[in-house]
Amino acid sequence: MEKLAFVPAEVSARVGDTIEWVNADFVAHTATARDGAWDVLIPVKTTKSIVLKAEGVEDYYCKFHPNMTGQVMVAK
Repeated sequence: MEKLAFVPAEVSARVGDTIEWVNADFVAHTATARDGAWDVLIPVKTTKSIVLKAEGVEDYYCKFHPNMTGQVMVAK
């Protein structure tokens, strides 16, 4: 995350992969799945991660900055 954006905004992964967010911004962010599957708080200058458990397309956003959006495409 930098300049109030997820970079890259779209990524592909597989079930069981770990996805990691690095907050290089000057404010805290979240990575919050639209379907409620996960909600990760990422403070300034911190890295957080989750393990992907299901296939499909997961849209997510930052609760603090709703214009920040991203998508993870998860395959088996």
